[in-house]
Amino acid sequence: MHPVCRRLRRHLLFTLFFLPSLVSAHDLEIHGSNTIGAALAPMLMTGFLEQLTGEPVTVSATGNANEAVLGTTRAGEPLTVLVAAHGTSTGFTSMAASQADIWAASRRVKTNEIEAMKSRADMTEPSSEHVIAIDGLAILVHPSNPVAQLSIETLARIFAGEITNWSAVSGPDRLIQVYARDDQSGTWDTFKELVLAGRYTLTGEALRYESNDELSKDVSRDPAGIGFAGFASAGNSKLLAIADGDAPALKPSKLSVATEDYPLSRRLYLYTPGATGQPLAQAFIEYAQSQAGQDIVAKSGFFSQNPFAVDPMYDAGVPDTFKRLTERYQRLSVNIRFAEGHTKLDNKANRDLLRVQAYLEQTGKTGRDLMLIGFADKRSDELRAQMVSELRARSASKALRELGTIVAGHTGYGHYMPVGSAGGDAGAQRNGRVEIWVRR
Repeated sequence: MHPVCRRLRRHLLFTLFFLPSLVSAHDLEIHGSNTIGAALAPMLMTGFLEQLTGEPVTVSATGNANEAVLGTTRAGEPLTVLVAAHGTSTGFTSMAASQADIWAASRRVKTNEIEAMKSRADMTEPSSEHVIAIDGLAILVHPSNPVAQLSIETLARIFAGEITNWSAVSGPDRLIQVYARDDQSGTWDTFKELVLAGRYTLTGEALRYESNDELSKDVSRDPAGIGFAGFASAGNSKLLAIADGDAPALKPSKLSVATEDYPLSRRLYLYTPGATGQPLAQAFIEYAQSQAGQDIVAKSGFFSQNPFAVDPMYDAGVPDTFKRLTERYQRLSVNIRFAEGHTKLDNKANRDLLRVQAYLEQTGKTGRDLMLIGFADKRSDELRAQMVSELRARSASKALRELGTIVAGHTGYGHYMPVGSAGGDAGAQRNGRVEIWVRR
């Protein structure tokens, strides 16, 4: 054998036997969030593969916990997909090492991750960042617990171990047991960001879990317990209403989570390295974003992004002027939010506008049946807040017009009717929104 051939053969054997992680045994690999990977990703992938091949899809275990292989045939050849659900951070590590085609994340990409991937792709661009579902981070207690609602501040103090007895929050005289997801979890990252917010540290007495479902199951058996999990994993636990600042306390519901008004709503993401990644991965992303894919999202227990309309339910704090403004309308389950400043729509908003167009076509309505109402975060200058809210409504109207849908009505409602605490990053982002209303 030629010396060069011998060297190449030795190199190949070394790669195959000593660096097996570099050789993929599957046509597609999804790594990351347990929230997505436990059920949602396999359900979406099954629907995608059945549509792609017209053949049945099997699901088998790999021998490793929280992993599954989906298999089918395409043009007579085997086609397999690995879903490995070990936590959001593990998905990024796998993608950065070119071991994952798709990164499943239950929180948004971090600054250091954007920086680490910048030589391959901008992970904030629409070609890389794909919102596939909305989830509500549910706060869970035992069904017998009489506590009905908590503020985010009180919740943080409980999880930090500063409040240790339920009697301090109008509950029974019973020590509190805290349940939390593990450090690899995007659910934990979301809770840490939205609740602990850099001001509190999780108590060392917390019981930690890799799985949402297992955490919820144990809380539902413990009268002293409180924990958090994705809404789809609430199981037999009781859900608490959560208040952010002076905004009304809200339970996670179909509307409050879909519109992201609920304070602990979160987006579930699939990330790809731009549009230059695996073609099969790109086709799967499009399927997951489609109406058929979003129907599967709803069946999985998460919140679909397919729009629906509901009659408004006004609480005591809603001004009469707003009731009159919307009395002939229904609320659409879509809020337009912004990437930066006041007027640049974020990636989800741009995709949602296409969904709004599809909704209009399917219901026999047009842009003349829509009303866009912009809102701003709390400001000391009421006139400035009014201007910002009107600018936002106008930006959404312009974006729809560029897509071919002319909206007859848009207006601003200033900084009134907040859904989050004023001034904070999370609250300000949720307050700065455009609601979409559709004529009855």
